[in-house]
Amino acid sequence: MTEQPGRVLVVDDDETVRDVVRRYLEVAGFTVDMAGDGAEGLAKFASQEPDLVVLDVMMPGVNGLEVCRRLRQLSQVPIVMLTALGEEENRIAGLQLGADDYVTKPFSPKELALRVTSVLRRARMPQPQPATAELADGNLRLQMPARYATLDGAELPLTTREFDLLAFFLAHPGVAFSRADLLEKVWGWDFGDQSTVTVHVRRLREKIERDPAKPVRVATVWGVGYRYDRIQP
Repeated sequence: MTEQPGRVLVVDDDETVRDVVRRYLEVAGFTVDMAGDGAEGLAKFASQEPDLVVLDVMMPGVNGLEVCRRLRQLSQVPIVMLTALGEEENRIAGLQLGADDYVTKPFSPKELALRVTSVLRRARMPQPQPATAELADGNLRLQMPARYATLDGAELPLTTREFDLLAFFLAHPGVAFSRADLLEKVWGWDFGDQSTVTVHVRRLREKIERDPAKPVRVATVWGVGYRYDRIQP
């Protein structure tokens, strides 16, 4: 039996945006619930947990970032944030809170539907068993089964995607990957906004590099992408 696309909760205070997104998602086969603000979105989530949440950042009352924070306390449901062009701080904050992806307004509803399908497909994929219980580079250690990371013995507060990205880098030191490569191998997407990778690399550097402006672990390979360089103990 073919797996049903799933149920999506769309939370946006713009009725026109909600209606357009609903129509495209329904054409793609999704069941769609809608909420006009953050409080209503949290209530609908509590009454029936969806398979994915499309969440606008800028809403009156309980904004999208606060909704994202509360949802992450309850569930690992995939979250796609809607942000306005130029709101880089909100995009970074959303990813830091655990959002899986973001789409910048104005956006193509068809692309959003494809992005939702891709994020859900990735979320439903069985997690591969790690080849080793621990990945380490000097004072940086990842406990794979527990998904626990430490730097100098202190816990690293990594989001799910940051952990996945760092684990991939540690498993492939010295190899240069393009942003498209990383989007496919870490995110599991064959399309999408490659700036998502840039934002995650930036956030990761802020957490593992002594000087994020002069990274020594996650190096930029100009004209290609990024390479992880091991630190000698």
